[in-house]
Amino acid sequence: MIRARLSIMMFLEFFIWGGWFVTLGTFLAHNLSASGGQIGMAFSTQSWGAIIAPFIIGLIADRYFRAERILAVLHLAGAALMYALYQAESFTAFYPLVLAYMILYMPTLALVNSVSFRQMADPSREFARIRVWGTIGWIVAGLTISYLLAWDSATAIAAGTLRNTFLMCAIASLILGLYSFTLPATPPKAGDGQGGIREWLGLDALTLLKDRNYAIFFVASILICIPLAFYYQNANPFLAEIGVANPTGKMTLGQISEVLFMLLLPLFIHRFGIKITLLVGMLAWAVRYALFAFGDAGSGVGLLLLGIALHGVCYDFFFVSGQIYTDARAGERFKSSAQGMITLATYGVGMLIGFWVAGMITDYYTTAEGHDWASIWQFPAIFALVVLALFALSFRGQTQRPSAQDA
Repeated sequence: MIRARLSIMMFLEFFIWGGWFVTLGTFLAHNLSASGGQIGMAFSTQSWGAIIAPFIIGLIADRYFRAERILAVLHLAGAALMYALYQAESFTAFYPLVLAYMILYMPTLALVNSVSFRQMADPSREFARIRVWGTIGWIVAGLTISYLLAWDSATAIAAGTLRNTFLMCAIASLILGLYSFTLPATPPKAGDGQGGIREWLGLDALTLLKDRNYAIFFVASILICIPLAFYYQNANPFLAEIGVANPTGKMTLGQISEVLFMLLLPLFIHRFGIKITLLVGMLAWAVRYALFAFGDAGSGVGLLLLGIALHGVCYDFFFVSGQIYTDARAGERFKSSAQGMITLATYGVGMLIGFWVAGMITDYYTTAEGHDWASIWQFPAIFALVVLALFALSFRGQTQRPSAQDA
């Protein structure tokens, strides 16, 4: 019973995110006439939310409130902001609302994990079976938009129908907010949050950067977020603009592959080691964008679908394996702080830079007819190859699976 309740929570949590974030760039470009730079600003609110989230969770939620109650309040407030986004008629009105929403939403990612972990006897075995429902929620959101409601068809986009994604997510956020009050009580633990902001921002783990290999990995993690931002910001507008049918639904191939490659990741790390795993993840980013550069909505649609399906390799083999590597290098003392540090660096600083760069590149290659997508995608492809080459030459980590002793 508890497992089913937590699964519903995860499903709604990621249904909400996937229900508007994937099509955000397409909506802004077609309905609010936003420039590439403005679209980058809107996407970068995710990064600002990731930077501010530790303050909310570490200094407020974990000290004074039950996790499920603050989860409820944040989603109820989020529902109101989502409805306001649904009504926004200009980018000037839209931006402060989406910024406020992401500052409230990003902490909920940690809160749903906290609620789940506190109900589990063995999180290492049980959590994946709960978390996978979040990925399913994201997939269902995309399929609903494309195949059930057809909001991302060319005619629907022209008619402004994508605006309805915000209304749909406002309703889902309202449901999750009310539902959260029924979740198992998750009061603060004795000592929770006592490490203060240094622990939650990961500053206690800065000593890891004294290790040359980890410092190289850390810098590479920030840099590879620049190509990552191009996918989040431009993939859906790209597919819609060149005439790919049901682009949002097709993009769910990325989440499906993420689940499959997550299962293969432990075997790959064990067989080939952490360095090769990280390099494969970086190479996948370059290959994906090359496929996007040469694919089209006609005979080349297979290249686009393959590029989307590479998301599992791109994300799991670099970011998830990077979290595993960070955990191994940190040891018992800095495990939580180290994960906070790498999350803040990647989803915060790295993607903040990435969305800014993606906006500038997109504006530079904007033409009267639309966009020079081949040139836009070549930039992150080449950038990922440069990061890969520098990492391959400078990182001297062991080729075996990571342990607390190796680098």
